[in-house]
Amino acid sequence: MLVLLPPSEGKASSGRGAPLKPESLSLPGLAAAREAVLGELADLCAGDEEKAREVLGLSEGLRGEVAKNAALRTAGARPAGEIYTGVLYDALGLASLDAAAKRRAARSLLVFSGLWGAVRVTDRIPSYRCSMGVRLPGLGALGTHWRGPMAEVLPEAAGTGLVLDLRSAAYAAAWKPKGEVAGRTATVRVLHAPTRKVVSHFNKATKGRMVRSLLAAGIAPAGPGELVEALRELGYEAEAEAPAKAGQPWALDVLVTEVH
Repeated sequence: MLVLLPPSEGKASSGRGAPLKPESLSLPGLAAAREAVLGELADLCAGDEEKAREVLGLSEGLRGEVAKNAALRTAGARPAGEIYTGVLYDALGLASLDAAAKRRAARSLLVFSGLWGAVRVTDRIPSYRCSMGVRLPGLGALGTHWRGPMAEVLPEAAGTGLVLDLRSAAYAAAWKPKGEVAGRTATVRVLHAPTRKVVSHFNKATKGRMVRSLLAAGIAPAGPGELVEALRELGYEAEAEAPAKAGQPWALDVLVTEVH
């Protein structure tokens, strides 16, 4: 099973660990594309601060994020699972999983990123600020920048099992499963059961808890049909709809009664 996650907008501090070693990151086929973004982002943020804020879409209150990006090559690095924070990651609770579930998380979770493309939760990275929606002056739109490299690397990373896609739209655009991989991919919506409307905040929390449940139970469904069965056994109300034609992902709805 491969689980595709969005990053969090806010991130924990880098800490005082050893700095980034780009060659140590997973998915080495993305190395050149990563270096291109890292180099331009660091140079941009080491120069004109106002220009950097404008490019990154940062408010006055987030001015300090520019200096953070300027120091990406020398800042301390921590496992990505510790850097990403927020509602989904709080609900996922990687730190409190048992040892076996943590090993499953290391194998199964892939976090998409405007800067790194995609990383495993065990990859050591510094804290940064660069969403997939950013358009760098030299490279252009990051979503477009990543499409080619992702198309080369991700099909192999997807293996032969289920691909559980929990990404937001901006990150989903960087890689869209095709062909046989799409046929075993499930994209997830969280709906308010009585109204069938998409929920907002509770959406992220539900997705985090759902992944945690699968990891803790040691369940790795082979495809979307098995995923629905597994989620129901774990106490979730889930429904799946097969694609209208081959080469498209399944649509999976998780229904909740609480919305907050």
